[in-house]
Amino acid sequence: MPSVATERNTSTRRARVLVFDSGLGGLSICKEIIAADSAIDISYLSDNAAFPYGTKQAPDLLRRASAIVLAAQQQLQPDLLVIACNTASTLVLPTLREQLDIPVVGVVPAIKTAAAQTKSGCIGLLATPGTVARTYTQDLIRQFAANINVISVGSSALVEMIEAHIYGATLDQLQLGRILEQFEAQPGGQDIDMLVLGCTHFPLIAEQISTLRPAWQLLDSGAAIASRVLALLDRESATGTGHTLAQPGHAGLRHHAYFSKPLEQSARLNEFLDKLGFCAAQEFTGA
Repeated sequence: MPSVATERNTSTRRARVLVFDSGLGGLSICKEIIAADSAIDISYLSDNAAFPYGTKQAPDLLRRASAIVLAAQQQLQPDLLVIACNTASTLVLPTLREQLDIPVVGVVPAIKTAAAQTKSGCIGLLATPGTVARTYTQDLIRQFAANINVISVGSSALVEMIEAHIYGATLDQLQLGRILEQFEAQPGGQDIDMLVLGCTHFPLIAEQISTLRPAWQLLDSGAAIASRVLALLDRESATGTGHTLAQPGHAGLRHHAYFSKPLEQSARLNEFLDKLGFCAAQEFTGA
């Protein structure tokens, strides 16, 4: 297979963004970036060979994610990197920012926003077990929600359910309901009025969650990340780094999605990617 870099048009001056996640959750971030500016050239990289990150030990995750992101940066030459994984963001951002000379954007749970907007004084945090347990997340709660009842549920099973759903499986509504019931089972859970979606997979089933819990307002970081990406690209463009932002003639151009492990069944995934404006899935061979 030819190098990824040789398959891309290197003569373009469109701003290039690399969005990285272990699975498909980061596509929710891509969706928000495309909605904000469809002319940005997005490369999506899924480290599906090591999916899910939420169950990995921190040292192993740090080594794995750093290595594959650095390899992708060398091949794809993005102008900006988004670590579209809450679990990875809590670990690898400092390392990558030291090693890369491009802006690196991470995702963090929207705890600050939820704490500021709650009327009941009780919010839920739905994330992976790794994100729930990280010191970084607990620091966010102490800093921005010290006087708020934050009820956390960590679920790797839901992440895997969403992955399987994108590949064609029916989403198990009963299992989803049982996961959400874990909030109400905790002290104060009946008072939740906002649910922070602390994993980028979860916005992909926001409609299904809202159907089961219509009284809960759902919050995620997608729109804020997209705004941050545009602001940083605009700043980089203004300093003469060589790329440009939106141009009218780019609306029909396609984005690219790469996977660290070959896909055995990709038809439904490619349908999903197509709806977001991506070409068919490709294998990433740089790691």
